[in-house]
Amino acid sequence: MAQSRNDGGAQEAALYRMVMEDHVCPFGLKAKDLLEREGYSVEDHWLTTREETDAFQDKHDVETTPQVFIDGARVGGYDELRVHLGKDSAEEAEDETSYKPIIALFSLGLLMALAVSHLSPEAIISLRTLELFIAISMCLLGLQKLQDVESFSTMFLNYDLLAQRQVRYAYFYPFAETAAGVLMIAGVLIWIAAPLALFIGAVGAASVFKAVYIDKRELKCACVGGSSKVPLGFISLTENLMMVLMAIWMPIRMFVLG
Repeated sequence: MAQSRNDGGAQEAALYRMVMEDHVCPFGLKAKDLLEREGYSVEDHWLTTREETDAFQDKHDVETTPQVFIDGARVGGYDELRVHLGKDSAEEAEDETSYKPIIALFSLGLLMALAVSHLSPEAIISLRTLELFIAISMCLLGLQKLQDVESFSTMFLNYDLLAQRQVRYAYFYPFAETAAGVLMIAGVLIWIAAPLALFIGAVGAASVFKAVYIDKRELKCACVGGSSKVPLGFISLTENLMMVLMAIWMPIRMFVLG
């Protein structure tokens, strides 16, 4: 089945994608949307059965759908289409590492800290805002790990010095980070939260420093979970050092400065 769209003079593209009763390919939908946003007239061919899909793949010697053809020449799937249209570079398509997840997480942590500070009688930007930013970020990072503790632990074992000696520590870590963050947001049980954050932060900082700066290993960081594409390096080290500084500062503020 072909659904065509003619925009009068627009450059033409043919799209072959799976549209079955029980499955509509999400990458096919994204490819169609991207082509239309770029001004292409899309000839939308639906592959409505498994047999039809297999026959198409055999004919064009491809392993996946969707497949995009522009001016009769095959471009490829959705990722190749993005490269073709200049949305991604070929290097970015080949290199799976990205800082985008950690940037998004820390940005959200900062916005949440500002939102909470806005509700308090203190100035919206204060030391408490910084405390909240770090504590909320710890919770968000912990949440990413807790989504799939098994996958996180596998990636974590690649570089964490303590986990390599005591495997159960890899399972303990996400719960400890999240718990410390929650307690620091509330400002309660700091005598538990601070030692937890200090311990996991110090071990984490030492592990990252050894793996990256001494052993010169190229690894992905488990900081945002087991499917992380964030490279292990400066940001990972900063995350752990932030926890260490927070663990030192919170008891001073609460028990010394009052």
